[in-house]
Formats: sequence, C-alpha cells, structure tokens
Amino acid sequence: MKTLPFFLLLIIHCVADTVELNGASHPDTVHFDTGGLSRDAFPKGFLFGTATSAYQVEGMANQDGRGPSIWDVFIKKPGIVANNGTGDIAVDQYHRYKEDVDIMANLNFDAYRFSISWSRIFPDGAGKVNWKGVAYYNRLINYLLQKGITPYANLYHYDLPEALEKKYNGLLSEKVVKDFADYADFCFKTFGDRVKNWMTFNEPRVVAALGYDNGFFAPGRCSKAFGNCTVGNSATEPYIAAHNLILSHGAAVQRYREKYQKKQKGRIGILLDFVWYEPLTRSKADNYAAQRARDFHVGWFIHPLTYGEYPKTMQSIVGKRLPKFTKEEVNMVKGSIDFVGINQYTTYYMYDPLKKNSKNLGYQQDWNAGFAYVKHGVPIGPKANSYWLYNVPWGMYKALMYIKEHYKNPTVILSENGMDDPGNVTLRQGLHDTTRINFYKGYLTQLKKAADDGANVVGYFAWSLLDNFEWRLGYTARFGIVYVDYTNLKRYPKMSAYWFKQLLKRNKH
Repeated sequence: MKTLPFFLLLIIHCVADTVELNGASHPDTVHFDTGGLSRDAFPKGFLFGTATSAYQVEGMANQDGRGPSIWDVFIKKPGIVANNGTGDIAVDQYHRYKEDVDIMANLNFDAYRFSISWSRIFPDGAGKVNWKGVAYYNRLINYLLQKGITPYANLYHYDLPEALEKKYNGLLSEKVVKDFADYADFCFKTFGDRVKNWMTFNEPRVVAALGYDNGFFAPGRCSKAFGNCTVGNSATEPYIAAHNLILSHGAAVQRYREKYQKKQKGRIGILLDFVWYEPLTRSKADNYAAQRARDFHVGWFIHPLTYGEYPKTMQSIVGKRLPKFTKEEVNMVKGSIDFVGINQYTTYYMYDPLKKNSKNLGYQQDWNAGFAYVKHGVPIGPKANSYWLYNVPWGMYKALMYIKEHYKNPTVILSENGMDDPGNVTLRQGLHDTTRINFYKGYLTQLKKAADDGANVVGYFAWSLLDNFEWRLGYTARFGIVYVDYTNLKRYPKMSAYWFKQLLKRNKH
C-alpha cells in the first residue's frame, strides 16, 4: 500500500467512523491493500488465527498454584535475558484474557492457538493437580467458544516442569514419556469436550538443539566448545532429548486415539519449525549441504512420524549416537499425526564448507553445512529486528511444497509466521507497522500459491496476537499485531491488525 503519513492517519482517525477498541480507535474506513488476498481467495473452510504461548503472555508465573518450569529457573541466571526480563507478569493474559479474545473476535479471526502450562496443571510435573490452573484454562476455553473462536490447544511450549528436570534430568530420561502422556491424558479428559484441535509439542527441534547443543535455551546444557554451559554433551544429548520428545508425542497421541478421539471427534498433531534452506550455488556439493540441513532440521521429526525412522543422512552421519526406535516404538510413532503444524519465518542459503571445522562433535556440527545470508552482494531479504529473521516469502512456498512432496502431502496448518520490531518503538511508531503488513502480504501470497499447487494447507496462524515476552530477547522484540504498553499493559491494535480485519471480512452471501 502507499503509506499514508502518520499525521494524515490521525486526521482520518478523528474524522472517519471509528471503532473503539480498548482505548485505541482506528478507522474501519481506511482501505488497506491486501494484494488481492481475501477469505474467498483461500480454499473453502480455510482457517485464520493468531498464536501465543503460556509463558510468553500469561503472567502469574509464581501464583495460583503454578509450579516453576525450566524457564523460570533458567532466566534467573544473570545476563540470560535482555534487560533481565521475566515471564512473571508477561502481558497478564491470565487476568486480561477476555479483553484479548474480544480483540481477536473484533478482528475477524477464527481461531486462537494458545499453550497450556504443564506446571500450572501439575506443579510437580505429575501427581497432584492444581485446580486453580485448570479453572483458568476452562475460563479461557469457554470464553473463546462464547465469542465464536475455535481453541487450538498446544500442550508444551518450551516449559518443562522444573520438578521433572530435578527428579530425573527431564527430557534426557525415558521417564518423561509416561509423565507427558499422563499430563496430556488429563487435558484430553478435562478440556476435550470443547477442544477439538490438539498439539503435543511446539518446535521440539528448538527444544533439543537450543536446550542441549548450544545451551541457548533452557535447560542450558551443552559441551563447553559450543556454549557457556556448566554441564551437558552436545554430541549425544540433543539426540536423546529429541528421541524422548518423539516418544512422548507418540504416547500422548496413542492415549488420545485409544481413549478420546472417537467420542470427542477431535484431531491431534505436532508443531515443527522449518527454515527453508536454499543451496547457495548450483553445485552438487551445495545442494547436498542444503538437503542435509533440511534433514537435520525438519526431517529429524517429521521423518520418524511419517516413515518410522530418522532420515538416512542422519543415520549415516550421527551413527551410534543416534538412538533407535524399537519395533513397538515404530508402531506408536509412525503415522501419529492427524495434521502437522509448520512454523515458517525465514530462509537461508546453505553451502558446503568443504572441510569439517571442528574436532568436537555436536548436533550443529553434524550438519557439515555453512550458512549464508547474502548472494552476489544481495541480502536474501530485508531483515526484521531479530538477527535471524529475513523477509523471504518465496521460502514459504518452497517449504510447503517440500512437505507435500517428501512427506505424503499431510494436512498442514501454517502454525506460526510473523516478524518483529524493536522493543523500544513508541506507541506511535509501533502502530504504524506497514513493514509487517508487507511481510504478511508476501508470505500469505506464497502460502496461497502453495495451496493452489496442491499443498494440503488448511489454516494459518499469525505470530503473535500480542507483543510479549520473547524468551532470551525479553521485551526487546515486538512480534504482536497488537501493541502492548509495558508500563500499564494496555492493548492497542496496530495497522497490521486492521489489515487482517479487512482481509478476513466475511462476505454476506
């Protein structure tokens, strides 16, 4: 769209018929350029939603009976989170959920993807139930349904109960499989009469790689060569953690299918992150490097879920360090998705580094692939605020077509996509987020192209509904389509929110 100067927008604000929304008025009469996108441009029944996660938005981290997660402990280490931010209050969705759901409804969204905090339900990871936590999720789910918004419940978003980390080293122990399945079972039984869309884990690859290969995320384990960790082994632990995540997923799905699915008529899947890896040159070596990257990234999880084994490249490179599935486990894991969520943000070039650079073994080292962000002096795309995030819409198309062609065209939900501004933008700057509008327009155009070309993609979730606690970045990155003033937690929908509102308008037939 042609960007209107901000003062003109303010004049329109005052003159046009405006809608009051939580203290921020915005003209519904301003026409945004959607690039030809509308509800009708997508397949019939295509679903649009927004997404958040418990620790990033809820707050009440130490209250109403919630036990600590590994992130509550991890962030207490000095220098871990920018400006020492915490999720103790976050953006207080625990108390403001009605306001947030009202915003979604006003913006014409169909669904809300939220996560349930395991330690809010089971403060010790297992055993005693915290009924105050259960009551909170009941309130949220009931209000979503009241407002016509479909709940999409994710059971795990980086936040293992600290009690299980202490008890048996968390994801490094097979014991986590039963505890996770028991927790999932409780959620199916308690919320499944109303929640028909379940996800077991968000980005298990990030959990395994950043938690156990470079120690960048909780629980902060790695070999000394790869990060500032006091404990860990990057050569083996990422693979053990990933294996237990896959088995935990399989066990939870088995419980759902055997005990609940027939009666509740829901579906269950998993959410996988997928950076598209494009070969830097046409050389065979760079093509192989890009393929290794894809196998070690998304293939690590979707391959066992589709074919019952890890990708052959991983088997040959990792060798004995890669755990094996028993026959019984293969039966449990293979085919254990009714749909797969793909979180797709960015694209990198990959090249063959010609020689291995390190004697130290680790998950990232095993790729034996180099990352590049520029080709012939041209960046792969404009950069967002986050160092890792380049705006490369064509990568979305390639990622979705790759899943279609390599993994039997599963039902796909594009479960995260978005970009961030710096945390210190003013309200005025933050609301005027034309860059974000262009980001969404580009990616949704490519998603539609993939759907038109036969990819079985049935929904899209924008990340995120709200500016929130962004893990290691704390409050220095704003991914929301709604601006949050961190001094008083007031919500102000940005221009991108109104862009979605227009895009998602239902034509009265």
